[in-house]
Parts: sequence; structure tokens; C-alpha cells
Amino acid sequence: MPYILDNRLVVGLASSALFDLEESDAIYRTRGPIRYREFQREKQDVPLSQGVAFPFIRRLLSLNELDPENPPVEVVLLSRNSPDTGLRVMNSIEHYRLGMTRAVFLEGGTPHRYIPALNISLFLSANEADVRQAIHAGMPAGQVLQSQFSDLDDDRELRIAFDFDGVLADDEAESVFQTENLVAFQMHELEKALVPHSPGPLKTFLEKVAGIQLMEEQRAEADSAYVKKLRIAIVTARSAPAHRRVINTMRHWGININDAFFLGGIEKKKVLEVLNPHIFFDDQKLHLESAASVLPSVHIPFGITNQA
Repeated sequence: MPYILDNRLVVGLASSALFDLEESDAIYRTRGPIRYREFQREKQDVPLSQGVAFPFIRRLLSLNELDPENPPVEVVLLSRNSPDTGLRVMNSIEHYRLGMTRAVFLEGGTPHRYIPALNISLFLSANEADVRQAIHAGMPAGQVLQSQFSDLDDDRELRIAFDFDGVLADDEAESVFQTENLVAFQMHELEKALVPHSPGPLKTFLEKVAGIQLMEEQRAEADSAYVKKLRIAIVTARSAPAHRRVINTMRHWGININDAFFLGGIEKKKVLEVLNPHIFFDDQKLHLESAASVLPSVHIPFGITNQA
């Protein structure tokens, strides 16, 4: 009987997002593919160090405890390695007991072509070119940025934070701001306060996450001892009155957000340091450069702010 992905949250993951491949990449760049293959064979039983997206993925997969017989989360390795050089990655996944069993090895091929086939709602990679190709093809993808974040928390909570425009919603409103000014943006959003935004790249991903959040709520109602893990936040540069359209859009989509920060130009890093999400998605690198120094950050190269 086939394993159906349609009703699951599927994340596609490059090995560069999950593990620290700095040493391996340096060997490939300076000594070529033959020495790289030899190196990975020599080290195939040496686990790779955890990468930026590792804490997010580990906690995301733990949500499968909600229904072990029909797990709601599937993470598929989508790698540019060959099966030979990729063996070390799979061995490292097994070492950390991540519960990832499905993988695609393409030996330099283009990963984003397989996103629709695998019903992937989010593709993460440290390779900027791969991510941009996916976004340009209308697929949900983000570039994991380098970070010094270390997941030292013992709690089981998973905190996911999103910017709004150009991430969850399209860039309609952002285009008004970029081509006109803040006043025009505020007027535009006030006039359209009751008109839901069109979806952005990660709307489906958020929708799937919200579905798992509903599973948690149902579990907590049935079992008073169950402690919910998922917490979803929006951290946006919007402020009143532009907040109304965000809230109405979430209502229209049937999605519950735990926290919302309408910062009106206040530096996001200061709030994010307190919120301490395990991953934060934003379409503007300007906001991510400071945030990435303290937490796992993902650039979504979508919309007018990334057209250059």
C-alpha cells in the first residue's frame, strides 16, 4: 500500500541546512570532487555536527508522537550529493535518531523539481541559488543563514516565527510601501482591512502547521496531562491600523496565531531574542542579518524586495 503524503506536513531538507558542512564544502571547493568523495567515505561513520535547522527539525519530528501510526510530519532529505557521498549524511541522521528515512540524492541535480512530486510545503537549503530557483518557479523555499544559535533548552516546545508580507502573504502591500511611502501603505491597508491577502510562499506550510496545532488542542482536551508543544508567532514591521488586515486574513484562512508583534519599525532582533524561536522566516535580509546572529533565520527571496 503506498505511503500517502497529501495530508502530512512535508519538509524537504538539504543536508547543508541540517548539518554543518563547512569542512566538507571546503574540501570540495579546494581539492575537487574526487577528493571530496574519498573524504566522505573515510568519514562516513563520523557524525556531522548539527547545523542551523537541526533544532527546528528535531522538534518538528517530535510532533509525530501525536499519532505514531499515522505521523503528521514527514521530512525528506533532498540532497545534491550522490548516494555514495550522501551515505555519511544518512548515517548522521541515524546517529541523532531523527526519524528521517526518506531521501533523494541528485549528484549535482536541481532539487526544486521534486518539490511538487513529494508534496513539499517547505524546502530549506543553505544554497542560495537552489532556493532562488525554487521561489522563481513558484515553490515554497527558504535559505538557511549562518547562525551561532545553540539549542540548549530542555523543554519540548517548538516556536516558529514568521514575518507577514512576502512570507505568509504576497507582496501586494509591500509593493505599495516600496513604490510609494508609509502613508500610502497605511491607507491602502486600511481601505482593504476586510479583504484577505493572497497567499505568499509559506501560506501552505503555515496551514499544515496550524493543522497539527489543532491536533494538539484536541489531544489536550482529551488528556489533561498533555502539554502542547507548538507556538506560532508573527513578527512584522506593520503597526496600527495595518494590523487589522493581518488578523482578518488569519481568520479567513482559519489559522490561529499564538503571538503577534506589530512593531512599526522597532528592531525585530530585540523582540526575537526574548521570543527565542527555533526558526524565523523573513523576506528581507536587512531584518535577518542581525537576527541570524542569535537565532536560526531563513531568508525567503520572494517579492519586490528581492527583485534586484
